[in-house]
Amino acid sequence: MRAFARPFVIGTALAVLLWTQAGMHASAAAPDSKTTPAPAAKPSDPNAPPPPKLPRFESLRSNDVRLRIGPGNGFKIDWVYKRAELPVEIEREYGIWRAIRDVDGTQGWVSQANLSTRRTLIVQGADATLRDDPDDKAEAVAILKPGVIGRIRSCPKDSDWCQVQVANHSGYLRRGQFWGTLPNEEIGAP
Repeated sequence: MRAFARPFVIGTALAVLLWTQAGMHASAAAPDSKTTPAPAAKPSDPNAPPPPKLPRFESLRSNDVRLRIGPGNGFKIDWVYKRAELPVEIEREYGIWRAIRDVDGTQGWVSQANLSTRRTLIVQGADATLRDDPDDKAEAVAILKPGVIGRIRSCPKDSDWCQVQVANHSGYLRRGQFWGTLPNEEIGAP
């Protein structure tokens, strides 16, 4: 079962972005009431945290997230995700828009308002055994079917195991059993 559904066709017009730079030439027309000049760039704050690294993982905030073919509401909707907390990989940023990729490789743009920094996972491949400890011989807590979504609590750097929670079950999964982390990525505290 896919985590998204095809949307209704809303229109057939193509979106066209027009970029204008008033005042670029002496002959440029003065801006009218419908045009506003671009805001001046703010000087960078030396105390501000650095921007988040790319690529990175986040998750869908709701059960109704529109994936667009470009960064803006004027672009065609390609998919409508119907699964909150689905992990997505953010590959690029453009203003408030994020270029994402899902577990199936589908790519497009969503507004940052539709994303959460909550780290989640989706089980992929075969059934995955959630273990009581990070050891293949540890007691099984639950058997997770492919497509199950859970939350990542922690992943030590260079470890094959992550501490996760799926519904009311907490335990450990091997990184190779799910999608939602970068190789050797450290998440949270153990």
